[in-house]
Amino acid sequence: MINDNLRIMVVEDHPFQLRATQCLLESYGFTHLTTSDCARNALQHMFRAEQPFDILLCDQCLPEVSGIDLIKIASHQGMIKQAILLSSLTSNELSELESQAILNELPLLGYLIKPLKQCELRQLLKLIP
Repeated sequence: MINDNLRIMVVEDHPFQLRATQCLLESYGFTHLTTSDCARNALQHMFRAEQPFDILLCDQCLPEVSGIDLIKIASHQGMIKQAILLSSLTSNELSELESQAILNELPLLGYLIKPLKQCELRQLLKLIP
């Protein structure tokens, strides 16, 4: 069973995509969402949070820093427990990023190709220990 009470940080630089992802997550039953349109603001939210976010769901192609680098920073600072990349990159490109995450021991559950689909998200969330 998936925990719908997960605290999720969503980082997406395109306003429409950010709002669409937020709406989809809410329609799936996730209510503890924090959203940010850039890595800098996301890090500020995470730094101020009383506890680590359960999931960092972020776009790979952010203007300030890549999604994988944001995961690295947040993970090394203890601000997240797990992460999921959300992107429109090809499956091969995302698989390469997933390999990099494994080599760097990052808590990446996997990746999702935009647009977000509930069944794929729930499959990744089942991997949470």
